[in-house]
Amino acid sequence: MAITKPPGVVYDSVVIDASVTDPERFAEIFHRHWDEIYRYAARRLGPEAAEDVGAETFTVAFRNRGRYDTGRTDARPWLYGIATNLIRQHHRAERRRHESHARTDADWVSASFAEVSDARVTAELLGPRIASALAGLPAADRDLLLLIAWADLTYEEAAEALQVPLGTVRSRLHRVRKKIRRALGGVDPARLQEENR
Repeated sequence: MAITKPPGVVYDSVVIDASVTDPERFAEIFHRHWDEIYRYAARRLGPEAAEDVGAETFTVAFRNRGRYDTGRTDARPWLYGIATNLIRQHHRAERRRHESHARTDADWVSASFAEVSDARVTAELLGPRIASALAGLPAADRDLLLLIAWADLTYEEAAEALQVPLGTVRSRLHRVRKKIRRALGGVDPARLQEENR
């Protein structure tokens, strides 16, 4: 099935393909998607770390632009996948630093930046009960849920971003929703969010 594009629209895939021989063209991808990737990283890590993760996301994308699947017209899932991997790396590094400090100074005890940041941001947006439920999720489940909820990716785009099959996204998301409902005592989080507006 051929993809028809509206007049005047230049798909990300066309720009990325052109940037292989004309690297300056990649700036269009940066300008088109920076704000969205930065907002996602800021919600996960805070504004300071988001600057670094956002910049690194586009650096990694630029270095790998020759391997981009030009059959995918929208680069957002690809960029979100890169950002999600960098956020995971950031969380692991932060956790290692905390563990190192804890070993060298037994009195110094703190939750990892990831736990504190995710809990704080989610609590502000959705309430303390949902924050507690999210904090209890494995990182992969939390990444999937936040790509759907905060980045507004479709199931297909989330599957592409996380490099997992679509069926895995659907089943994992179903399990995550059940876990959250159970943690909330059977309360539907969507209804709770509407009541908080």
